Amino acid sequence: MKLFNRMLKYLLLGVVFVLFGWAVCFYMGIMTEINDEVDDSLEDYSELIIIRSLAGEELPSNDNGSNNQYFLQNITKDYALSRPDIIYQDSMIYIKEKKETEPARILTTIFRDANDEYYELSVYTPTIEKADLKESIFYLLVILFVSLSVVIIVINVWIFRICMKPFYRLLEWLEKYRVGTKNTLLENPTNTTEFQKLNEAVAQFASHNEEVFEQQKLFIGNASHEMQTPLAVCMNRLEMLMEDDSLTENQMKELIETYQTLEYASKLNKSLLMLSKIDNSQFVEEKDIEMNRLIKMYIEDYQEVYSYKDIEVHLEEEGNFVVRMNEVLAVVLVTNLLKNAFVHNVDNGYLYIYMTREGVKFKNSAENGPLDEKHIFERFYQAHRKEGSTGLGLAMVDAVCRHSCLSIKYLYEEGWHIFELNC
Repeated sequence: MKLFNRMLKYLLLGVVFVLFGWAVCFYMGIMTEINDEVDDSLEDYSELIIIRSLAGEELPSNDNGSNNQYFLQNITKDYALSRPDIIYQDSMIYIKEKKETEPARILTTIFRDANDEYYELSVYTPTIEKADLKESIFYLLVILFVSLSVVIIVINVWIFRICMKPFYRLLEWLEKYRVGTKNTLLENPTNTTEFQKLNEAVAQFASHNEEVFEQQKLFIGNASHEMQTPLAVCMNRLEMLMEDDSLTENQMKELIETYQTLEYASKLNKSLLMLSKIDNSQFVEEKDIEMNRLIKMYIEDYQEVYSYKDIEVHLEEEGNFVVRMNEVLAVVLVTNLLKNAFVHNVDNGYLYIYMTREGVKFKNSAENGPLDEKHIFERFYQAHRKEGSTGLGLAMVDAVCRHSCLSIKYLYEEGWHIFELNC
């Protein structure tokens, strides 16, 4: 979930909670105030009736057009003593004038006269319909919530875009940032202290990464270069030793295994050296390369290799794919993709190469299911360990593509490995 959506969700939940609490408090406050006013009116009316009753004066008529009405009756002493002196309650009463029942507020009190006679006086007056009040408050609350939500969203979007603009500029820069490539400078002016500190931290982190990356490239390049000569010397000496006819079978076997190990080390060293040169942008000369011609040329060179597994190769040309890049890197790209199609193929398998003006697609039968597309282009990553494989072939393909502004994508479809090369 995006930051803005998350903030908006919690904001709206907060508004709902606050409005609900406010509605409850508002309703309780209104009802308390209404009951207080009604109770004061009933108390005044009951006092009037009690005073007149005790004084022997004529009591008010219930048909006087007033909303206040009363009911007076004689009660026993025991009943009077068992009841509170005054009771307030809400009930439904029948209004003769309207011929219907309505909600009313009732005051019930007990008093006695000079003759020690006890009386119960019930005074009541129609009041508001609480259900109608609740319904009105509910609809008003809905209208208020919708209005507030719209206003909050509009204001929040406006404020969020203004305040968070530096953050999203930084995020956009980080998405485009790649270690070891020519990245644009971080230009993110802001007056917000937190964003200023974040910009400084990101800039320092990026600078540190670039420094470490350059040191690693320099070390790998120098180490690979320095190791190549001793490796070549060792292999030459082993070749000379293997020509000795006096060697026993076991000695020859050990020499062959040692030679194969040195050969693998030499191959690995050359790959690392090539990667270092690519990363250091040492291949600057570029020209238009006809990938169709280059692929067909190297397929002929690889026919003997493919025959080892009886792999059938099929080419389909719908257009000529021309790329402006370094010729050496083009060869590295093509040969490694062809090697990969052999390594990750099966006996009696197939290799289909589709060439168009927009790109080239390598499609070969799969041996052990799909490769890990998230890690396949990482250095030294091998989904299935192959004898003699360095785990750097596809890493070099990726490095060449990044250097030459090409894109390489891996897909797996129904038992087929697919590598798509495009501009």
